[in-house]
Amino acid sequence: MIASNVLDLVGDTPLVRLNKIPKTENVEFAKCEFLNPGGSVKDRIGKRMVEEGERSGLYRPGDILIEPTSGNTGIGIAMTAAVKGYGCKITMPDKMSQEKSNILRGLGAEVIRTPRDLKKELGERSHIPNQYSNPYNPIAHYDTTGPEILEPDGKPRLDMIVVGAGTGGTVSGIGRFLKEKIPSCKIVAVEPKGSRLGVDDYDGPYEVEGIGYEFVPTVLDRKIVDHWVRVGDHDTFKMARRLMNEEGLLAGGSSGSVVWAAIQAIRHYKLGKGHRVVVILPDSARNYTYVAPDTTSSFLQIN
Repeated sequence: MIASNVLDLVGDTPLVRLNKIPKTENVEFAKCEFLNPGGSVKDRIGKRMVEEGERSGLYRPGDILIEPTSGNTGIGIAMTAAVKGYGCKITMPDKMSQEKSNILRGLGAEVIRTPRDLKKELGERSHIPNQYSNPYNPIAHYDTTGPEILEPDGKPRLDMIVVGAGTGGTVSGIGRFLKEKIPSCKIVAVEPKGSRLGVDDYDGPYEVEGIGYEFVPTVLDRKIVDHWVRVGDHDTFKMARRLMNEEGLLAGGSSGSVVWAAIQAIRHYKLGKGHRVVVILPDSARNYTYVAPDTTSSFLQIN
């Protein structure tokens, strides 16, 4: 295969059979979104949102793209901006990993830790793709991720899909597609304890990155979700270590959330052997190897 540029490599990530964890837990396949070129599922929406901005005539090379993000969407947008010739400014919360910040700078983006009104400062040739409200966030997954899950054997057989929820675009897009094809398929969304995406309360901070919010983004379609599972940090990081140690999958902390939640959902729905369950592994462990001296939150430190 010869790609015209790195953006051609976004998507078509593999489904990998889990061979050790499901011996006791009955999780069958993992879709390895961390194998996207920028390292996460958010490469899909970074590429799609920019391309749709171009198709509409709003974005032109040389313009500046601005995005508030926990990091992964920023990497997807910065990678797209580098290929297509845009400037890029990314605003990130202080808690997000140093690795993500370093990657963003390597891609040519300016990383801003203190939010301010950049759109007002930079004027009409700056644009905010806005993953929280941009309809092409879930559409990217409806058009690509969903179909890829059913394509490997050509048989529309799936009993449950388990997806981490941040903006909610991934679970909404995949969920809509699968409900159209297999109405009986259970759509399970995962958030950290402390988030309020699936429930209207807030019970404190959490360390896992990339999933969960203290508000409900407009791209999240709660109606498409059959069941929510909330996961604590300890269970999240411990399961992420299992994925690495037992399956050799270099997936990030939120992947641990998704697999732990899948086990709870399988028990909730009493899905025994012979049922097909797929989990989405959103990003790479390589984003989280650095641990600041005053914290032990990295899942690489969990025993």
